[in-house]
Amino acid sequence: MSILPALLDNPLALAPVVIVLAHLTLVGTVALVSVLAPTPERRRDARSTLSLLIRWRRAK
Repeated sequence: MSILPALLDNPLALAPVVIVLAHLTLVGTVALVSVLAPTPERRRDARSTLSLLIRWRRAK
């Protein structure tokens, strides 16, 4: 039995999945910017933001 139909019928059950996927997308994007940014200042800013996001996630 698949759990997907039950999740699609109940949006409240799907909300945590969407939130986790959004957070992973955000962290992944910031991680890419921290590596691929053209200037050292932007890379430094992205690394600072990434450390805040990861620290916030661990605190939860």
